[in-house]
Amino acid sequence: MNLFNTVLIGLKEIWSHKFRSLLTMLGIILGVASLVGMAAIIKGMENGMKEAMVAMGGVDKVLLRVQPVPSWQDHLQDQAPGKTMVDVQALRKSAPLIRLVSPEMGIEDATVSRLGKNFRPEFCSGVWKEVLDMNLHTLAHGRFFNDIDEEEARSVCVIGTGIRDELFGKPEDVGKEIIPIGEQILINGQPFTIIGMFTKYMSEQDAKEAALKAKEGPQKAVAGPKRQKGWGRKGGWAFWSKNNTVYIPLYTAWVKFRAVGDLNGVPDPRLTDINLKVASLDQLEPALQQARNVLMMTHHGIEDFTFQTQENQLESINKQIQNARLSGGIIAAISLLVGGIGIMNIMLASINERIREIGICKAIGATGVDIFIQILVESLVVSMIGALLGVAASYGFVEVLQLLTPSANTPVITPMAMVVGVAFSAAVGVTAGLIPAFKAARLDPIQALRYE
Repeated sequence: MNLFNTVLIGLKEIWSHKFRSLLTMLGIILGVASLVGMAAIIKGMENGMKEAMVAMGGVDKVLLRVQPVPSWQDHLQDQAPGKTMVDVQALRKSAPLIRLVSPEMGIEDATVSRLGKNFRPEFCSGVWKEVLDMNLHTLAHGRFFNDIDEEEARSVCVIGTGIRDELFGKPEDVGKEIIPIGEQILINGQPFTIIGMFTKYMSEQDAKEAALKAKEGPQKAVAGPKRQKGWGRKGGWAFWSKNNTVYIPLYTAWVKFRAVGDLNGVPDPRLTDINLKVASLDQLEPALQQARNVLMMTHHGIEDFTFQTQENQLESINKQIQNARLSGGIIAAISLLVGGIGIMNIMLASINERIREIGICKAIGATGVDIFIQILVESLVVSMIGALLGVAASYGFVEVLQLLTPSANTPVITPMAMVVGVAFSAAVGVTAGLIPAFKAARLDPIQALRYE
């Protein structure tokens, strides 16, 4: 039996029962669409998480975290020094495998204001210039702090575009770029002069949309994308937080917000953060051990600190993605299994309708193998058409999910997901057709011809 003719007969059988065939394929269509769609959303999530990780400093960044002292050092809890400038100076001097040390002194409950407008930034900290390399910041206008600003505790600041938008207005509202260099703002009531502004940070997807708008015209470029799918569409948390950042000199933060002391009048010399960058990722473990040895000296043997690497975060991201893929795969597999059961039922019904036809085929020379292949191919054709329709439906499925549950990154429909969906559908079609094919191949031609 010619394979082409076998497929053609299968297509004719599907066409002669269009509505029934569509209902049969529905389970396969939904299964493949959910498989490809979920894979696309998960791929978008993965891209977004990794993009955000790079935006916040890259894989060579290490965070120094405060932790409770070990149980065997409980009696030293009150003596734990926390993160201080002593640690920073010791690391810079005695840890050559650490190429960059960036201290930060955060301002608690910071509020920036101007002309009656108030806004709470995501980050408001006193920093050194090393923060530019540490957090991969890029200045678009003005300058960053210099040594004189730090030594004299000058009241100057560098802001992100989100701060500019909240206090001075958005460019799309006035139709032009707003550069507030030289303007004054208040940080917790203290006047500061803006000397620099960072570039606008965007995710790769938002950058593509902005570039597309720029080609359409300057007004559209300023306005940006009209359709905003939730706050995440503004670039994700990493980009949003970088845009809503205010930096002041570290010594200025100490003088204006810490030196006055707490409610008891005791100044707090501790830093909010100490971030590190290793000289080489190949020597990450030796670098961390070197930093640990230095900190154990400055902390007088009290182990009230730990290190958080981006590798740990990457492992966490991969674990989340694997769990999401497993969950989505199980849901899609159940849908495809239901679709396979539908194909089996319809093929069994089709055989009962075609018993005389099968008898005639056998009477004129068709073998049991020919009949077996014919039914199996028909089942496969049904599942493959359903799979192709499912792949087409997955694009609409992804768009609907984006409207219902906005995310920071556009889903990415990958060829691998489509191949897996189609291959799994083919396997389901073949499996579902085995029992009907065996039943049809074993029909006795005499009894089949007598069937009314």
